[in-house]
Amino acid sequence: MTIATRQKRSSKEPTVVTTSRVLALDAGNYDLKYYDGASHPKGIRSVRFQLPKGRDAVRYTETSPLVELPDGTRYHFGAQAYKYRRQQQTVVENKVDLTKLHLYACLEPLDGTISEFPLSLYISTPEPAKNAEAIKTQLLGWHEFTRNGIEYQVDVQRVEVEREGMGAYYYAKTLGLIPDNGYTIVVDIGGGTWLTRLVDAEGEVIDENVMDRGGAYELATSISFDRRLTNSLGTTADPSLVMDGFKLGHTYGDTGLTWAPWLEEYLDSWFKGIFQTIKAQYTPYMARVTRFLVTGGSSHLISERLAGRKLFTVMHDPQFANVRGLFLLSNDTQLCMTTR
Repeated sequence: MTIATRQKRSSKEPTVVTTSRVLALDAGNYDLKYYDGASHPKGIRSVRFQLPKGRDAVRYTETSPLVELPDGTRYHFGAQAYKYRRQQQTVVENKVDLTKLHLYACLEPLDGTISEFPLSLYISTPEPAKNAEAIKTQLLGWHEFTRNGIEYQVDVQRVEVEREGMGAYYYAKTLGLIPDNGYTIVVDIGGGTWLTRLVDAEGEVIDENVMDRGGAYELATSISFDRRLTNSLGTTADPSLVMDGFKLGHTYGDTGLTWAPWLEEYLDSWFKGIFQTIKAQYTPYMARVTRFLVTGGSSHLISERLAGRKLFTVMHDPQFANVRGLFLLSNDTQLCMTTR
C-alpha cells in the first residue's frame, strides 16, 4: 500500500507538536543508536533490505522498522532484514550517504501516536570537519515518509554534528569518571572503525586518530575465514553473522557452532594492534595521561583484558554511552560551551 493510498483512507487528523522534539542519533556501522531522553537508548541493527515493488514485507517491529519514501521505495531495517536475500550492510558502505534513511528508521512517534513535529538533532560522525556539511544538507528541512505504517511530517530545524566518541566523554564526565587534571584518551571501538581522541582537562580535543578499518568487522572477517568454522558449516561464513555472534555467546547464527574455544588466537593480535597504534601516536603525551576511557559497541570484546588496570575505565553500557552524551548537549548550556 502506498503513502497516497493510506492518506486517502485516513480519517483522523494527526496531532501536531509545536515544541521541537530532540533526538540524539549515533548511526554506527553495527547499530543505529538513538535517544530522546526517555527510558533507555534504543538500537537497530544497521542492516537493511530494499524491497522490490511487488514484494510483501515480513513483519515489522520497532527494532526492525519498515520505511517507505514518497516515491514508494521501501527499506526494511534491523534483524528482520536477514529474512530476505542479499541484505545491505552499513559496515561496508559509506554511512554518511545513508544519513537520511537512518534518521527515518530511528524516528518513533511521540507518545506512540504523534508523528508531525519540528525536530532538533544531535548527531556524531567520526570526522565532522569532512562530513558535517553533507550530513546537515541531507537533514535540515522538511521530511515526509512512512515508518511502520505511520505517516510522518517532520521539520528538522537544527542539526548539531559532534565528533564520534566525544559523547561518551561528556557522559563519563557527568558520572565522575574523568579526572580533574591531566589528559584523557578516548578509545571508541566500533563495528567498522575505531578511533581515539586526546582530550585535555578543559574538554578540548588536542589530537585524534580515526581508523577507517580495524573495528569488530575486521576481527569477524578474520574469524570467518578460519577452516574450523567453514569446514563445520560446509560453506563460507558471513562476517556479519560472526559480528552478531560476538554478542550472542560467540555462536554462528542458529547453527550452534562456536569459535569461543579459539577466539583468543584472533583477539590477542586485534587487541595489540589497537593499543600499539595508540601508544605510538600518543607517546609524547603519555606522561600527562590520567585516564583511558574505553567505549563503543565492540569494547566488550576487550573489557576483561583491561579490568584492574589503574588508568583504564571501560564505560558501562558502552554501546549507548556516546548517544547518551550527545543528548546531554541539548539541555546543558554549560556543557555545550565547554566542549566547543
